[in-house]
Amino acid sequence: MRHASSPPIYLYIPMKNRKPTRLKEYDYSNGGWYFVTICTYKKINYFGRIKNGKKSLNNFAKFAENIWKQIPIHYPEAELDYFQIMPNHIHGIIIINNVGKGHAHSLHRRHTLSNIIGSFKSAVTKSINENNYKNFKWQSSFYDRIIRNDYELYNIRKYIEQNPLKWDLEKEIENLDI
Repeated sequence: MRHASSPPIYLYIPMKNRKPTRLKEYDYSNGGWYFVTICTYKKINYFGRIKNGKKSLNNFAKFAENIWKQIPIHYPEAELDYFQIMPNHIHGIIIINNVGKGHAHSLHRRHTLSNIIGSFKSAVTKSINENNYKNFKWQSSFYDRIIRNDYELYNIRKYIEQNPLKWDLEKEIENLDI
């Protein structure tokens, strides 16, 4: 029996046992609309900077953008909607279409959202490494939200569009002396 003064057991979760971010009961190869956020390791600004709401992105960001746009080429069941490359993360909406009988893709393995994002992250890392920068890293995993209706889609698109404008404001709030 635990004493009242003992720390609760649930407060410490080692990184290797951290909670998965995917819904356990959901099949991510099913058709659907997904809002994803992919962060760089320790949120390092690998992709450039934003000043006064204006993005100044570097070649790493261009590599990431080109590879992002190629997702439907490698995954024909995937479509892209809004996306935004920020200095230390990427927001995007990926649509995975149901692949029914009679479609050429139905003979192939259905890809999950994790397959697609993992492949994207690997390709970006490889591209950056091939350009003589070996220190680039992504944060492990990614964040996702299943978009359930048009209202959510509208708000997520607005969030993605306005993300650069909010960058400086969020930095100011972090640095306030309260």
